[in-house]
Amino acid sequence: MAEQDLYSVLGVSRDADAEAIKKAYRVLALKYHPDRNPGDKKAEESFKSVNHANEVLSDPKKRKLYDDFGEMGLREGFNPDAYRQWQSAGGGGAPHGGGGFEDIFGGAGGGNVDFSELFGQYFQGGRGSGGSPFGSAGRGRPMRGRDLESEVTIDLPLAVRGGEVSLSIRGESVRVRIPAGAKEGTRLRIAGKGMPAPGGQPGDLVLSVKVEAHPWFWIEEDDLHVRLPVALVEAWKGTKITIPTPQGEVTLRVPPHTAHGAKLRLRGKGIPGSARREASDLMVHIEVAALPDAPETAEAIKVLETVQATVPRDELRF
Repeated sequence: MAEQDLYSVLGVSRDADAEAIKKAYRVLALKYHPDRNPGDKKAEESFKSVNHANEVLSDPKKRKLYDDFGEMGLREGFNPDAYRQWQSAGGGGAPHGGGGFEDIFGGAGGGNVDFSELFGQYFQGGRGSGGSPFGSAGRGRPMRGRDLESEVTIDLPLAVRGGEVSLSIRGESVRVRIPAGAKEGTRLRIAGKGMPAPGGQPGDLVLSVKVEAHPWFWIEEDDLHVRLPVALVEAWKGTKITIPTPQGEVTLRVPPHTAHGAKLRLRGKGIPGSARREASDLMVHIEVAALPDAPETAEAIKVLETVQATVPRDELRF
């Protein structure tokens, strides 16, 4: 299971001060509290995650350990000095005749330590010939760091066209490629940007995409949609309207007598295509604007009443 970034859980930056962390915690704890979400398992898990994140980040000592070593640094008996010593030795046996792996977690001797329990899911593989419980490339499985989960929020134009964003992950600036047509919930995997592993490869960064709402456009299934306000006269007489698309401006012909709620299709003007798929369509939703509240409008309505004498709902039945 991927390890959540505690700063992302609270929605704060890595340099957030204690007051910002406290404020974020209070808001989220209230939002996900079981009393406000009875029977909601997802809210219950979120509440637990928020409490854990606050417990760590509100404590300066725990926060420092987490920043330096991730969740591993929070485990009982963890010895950061011994860990650094082991790491500087290249992940092999005890450097310069000093203590071995037991010292990292405060063990008293080689014979009494159950590494499978001490290292749990953070460290994998069997002992290699050099005495390491993490294994090696030649014998057992080489250790790999855990995946790190986080979120990236992008605007709709970037989701449609694709592009790059820069994120700060564990103090490192990471460039992330957003594919064209990314949707809410799209998951992106960036190799080697997850949790570190002593003597092994780091895990991956797994990002969940969130797309900000746009006032005019939205993505539905594989197509791009837009709402287009038109005047009543334009809808009745028909007109040509220039509208923006991901490929640039295009002219749309609105046929005469177009009704409110009508949908017009512009083929190939939605999400740009790629080598593996064609460009999607742009679906235009017509919104006939209400007439202005003016004396002239009242006079025009009187004329319309003489033209449209029948009520269009006469045949409405259940």
